[in-house]
Amino acid sequence: MTVLAGIGFTAPWVLLGLLTLPILWLILRAVPPAPIRRLFPAVTLLLGLKDDESVSDRTPWWLMLLRMLAAAAIIIGLAGPVLNPSRDETGTGPLLLVLDASWAGATRWSSTLDQIDVQLSEAGRAGRTVAILRLTEPETPVFQAAEAWRGRLPGLTPTPWQPTETQVDQALAALDQLDGGFDTHWFSDRVAYDGHDRILAAVQARGAVTVYQSKAPVVAILPAAYQDGVIQLTAQRAVPGPADRITVLAQGRDPAGAMRVLQSAEMEFPGGETLAQVDLALPSELRARITRFEIQGQRSAGAVTLTDDSLRRREVALIAGALNREGLELLSPLHYLTQVLKPTADFVEGGLLEVLPANPDVIVLADVAKLSDGEQAALVEWVEQGGLLLRFAGPRMAASDMGRDAEDTLLPVRLRSGGRSVGGAMSWGEAKGLAPFPENSPFYGLQVPDDVTVTTQVMAQPDPNLADRVIASLSDGTPLVTRKALGLGQVVLFHVTADAEWSSLPLSGLFVEMLDRLAVASAAKSRQEAQLQGTTWEPIQVMDGFGTLSDAGNLGGVEGTELLAGAIGPDLQPGLYESGKQKLALNVLSEDAVLNPLTWPSDVPIKGQEVTNEKPIGGMLLSLALLLLTVDVIASLALSGRLGLAKAAAVALGAVLLVPEAQAQAQTPDETEFALNATQELVLAHVLTGNAQVDDVARAGMRGLSQTLFYRTSVEPIEPIGVDLERDELAFFPLLYWPITPDQPQPSVEAYAKLNAYLRSGGMILFDTRDADVARFGAASPNGRKLQQLAGPLNIPSLEPIPRDHVLTRAFYLLQDFPGRYAGTEVWVEAAPLDAEQIEGMPFRNLNDNVTPVVIGGNDWASAWAVDRNGQALLPVGRGYAGERQRELANRFGVNLVMHVLTGNYKSDQVHVPALLDRLGQ
Repeated sequence: MTVLAGIGFTAPWVLLGLLTLPILWLILRAVPPAPIRRLFPAVTLLLGLKDDESVSDRTPWWLMLLRMLAAAAIIIGLAGPVLNPSRDETGTGPLLLVLDASWAGATRWSSTLDQIDVQLSEAGRAGRTVAILRLTEPETPVFQAAEAWRGRLPGLTPTPWQPTETQVDQALAALDQLDGGFDTHWFSDRVAYDGHDRILAAVQARGAVTVYQSKAPVVAILPAAYQDGVIQLTAQRAVPGPADRITVLAQGRDPAGAMRVLQSAEMEFPGGETLAQVDLALPSELRARITRFEIQGQRSAGAVTLTDDSLRRREVALIAGALNREGLELLSPLHYLTQVLKPTADFVEGGLLEVLPANPDVIVLADVAKLSDGEQAALVEWVEQGGLLLRFAGPRMAASDMGRDAEDTLLPVRLRSGGRSVGGAMSWGEAKGLAPFPENSPFYGLQVPDDVTVTTQVMAQPDPNLADRVIASLSDGTPLVTRKALGLGQVVLFHVTADAEWSSLPLSGLFVEMLDRLAVASAAKSRQEAQLQGTTWEPIQVMDGFGTLSDAGNLGGVEGTELLAGAIGPDLQPGLYESGKQKLALNVLSEDAVLNPLTWPSDVPIKGQEVTNEKPIGGMLLSLALLLLTVDVIASLALSGRLGLAKAAAVALGAVLLVPEAQAQAQTPDETEFALNATQELVLAHVLTGNAQVDDVARAGMRGLSQTLFYRTSVEPIEPIGVDLERDELAFFPLLYWPITPDQPQPSVEAYAKLNAYLRSGGMILFDTRDADVARFGAASPNGRKLQQLAGPLNIPSLEPIPRDHVLTRAFYLLQDFPGRYAGTEVWVEAAPLDAEQIEGMPFRNLNDNVTPVVIGGNDWASAWAVDRNGQALLPVGRGYAGERQRELANRFGVNLVMHVLTGNYKSDQVHVPALLDRLGQ
């Protein structure tokens, strides 16, 4: 682009046409040619007559000026003038765009995409091919036309990790596969990482390198720590600077289950420092509700730290079968348990029936042999609802007959009478040590000290289930700890006492680690590698680059040691992990992480990411030229006597005044044209929300669903249409997709009247709150609350989650899940009539031919359906094969939805039962 006097020109050579204006002036200014003389005798009759109107023999100067301005406007307009042009040197040849694309740039990601869009526009004007290389997800760059990349920009998102060494090696290997030279524009996130210098050297060897990075500071928060009764928070910035203040929000669920800001605190960076700290003293109940801390105003995974069991003090009820022996604490059966649990647990005091209503996390029974019938029933119910009952043996249990003849509900195994001790009927030669823990034990991986010995224990009766319930044993194979599941909870028995009378186990550090593995002790302290060794942790939710949690899907489990020491990356994503009843938060930054600024060599130019809003004005100049030529025609007619001056002035003024109106009318589709476009073929429509990004994704989603229908069914929809509820007719569309945004305007009374008429006439609306990654159906999210407001005035029938025999499960494909970009939430439809009957031997109820008027969910189906103009998926869904399988199921749900609204419940007719049974394999 050439810049002249602050205006850019995409085709500056066209400006040479301005040199022809003086010649054109002379030609137009020339005197008209002389008339041909002919002898005509009758002309003498005209002598003495005088003409009232005279015609100029030359073109007036003002009309000449008008024509020159029109010609100049045409020439300049065709030269492609641009206001506020970018002054970067465009260059020639291929262009490689390198993106760090990590969490550190997520907050300013929209600015990065805007800058990339500008770069693609300039490259397109210069005829340069472009390739994009994301260092956090490196693939072999492919140079293509710049316009081909612009449609893919919405699908580029930052990752919650920085480029790892493996990814740096992959990026270098990808660069080695490129032939020839190219220029590089590097969009940096400003945070240093290993291998950056190697990639820089590789691209500098191919051509010029220019770096684009924002001047805004990169701020992150370290994992929260609970110590001395307070939550310690530490924030870090990559570059020291002047004193600054940030606000940290503690978010969690209120008693109603909705996400709320439970507490906020300000943190201050001293001048020249990179760390800011604050302590939060919160009640245990409030602390237990916190799920994440995040820095206000920052939208990145680094500005979020998730919480786990480390901030939650578990509630434990300790109940002993005998009181302290005359105040001798060391002989108390609860002394060692109290010392182990005191730093990390809150104790619930009282008798068994008194503590059960408090619903503690763990109940410990130390040498409690007999329970009343009421206590037994209440305790069994508590365990079945998910409680952990931890029992310790003792003299009372050894002397009782519990679990002798039959298995006791509150014991994991049957017991022998009398126990086993040195010098007894079953005398050991010497005290026994512990055997290594088996792989199926929660204690697997813990190191057994040699000095831990057992002298007395209660014995387990041989039983077919015994081997499966032993999780720790002595060196001779005798069971030491047994466990069984009871409902949603579990019962664990230590076959020794909770004090040091029968063994030295309570005196060892192994005892603490074993309680931690059983989730009795909270993990308020940092988990050490020894504690996680031998454990496997399943991901529950993973975090994206913006700090948003989503379902982990089919991601595999991670070894405990790798979870603690592994580097964050595509194979180990930040999020929440679970092992048994324990939860562990893996955050982007570790407790000892340090953010270092990325430095560049002096020969690499660094530019900001400020985007100059270019404004093409070629169309305006061509419109001005058209207006001037219109005025010229009218003026010429007036001067020739063919049009009165007053009339000419009125026409010229009308033309000037009508041009804006004509342009405004051109911007508004005619109702007739809209009706023709909507009815010439089947058209899927989406409701315009006023949010350009959401509307673009919705349109792309409807386009993708239309293409799926075209290729797989006899339905052949054309390009989808965005519908304005206030202006457009709805009756043309069988299905409306309505994405919900928190800030979309409430429709008017007239619009609701049209919507209710549309639903009554057989139309269907698919409401999509697009929040299944953060909430379930209801008012648990801003989108859910907005849906309640929007749907309030609509005549919507009673709803229910899609039953297994609903026609949507078999309208075209056989389905039981209805995922979109997200999966897992329920999808709601019109409830079946109360008199719907299921004939004996038939798999489906008779639901007549009604079509549900609304379908409500939050799985963000449009994002899963969305494709670009080339039919390529626009947005990612999950990862790998599992993600593509989820996208396929989303497409199948869309097909079923359209077939349902077009054909009704015809698949409920009994004539289809044999074919459906055959396909179901029944």
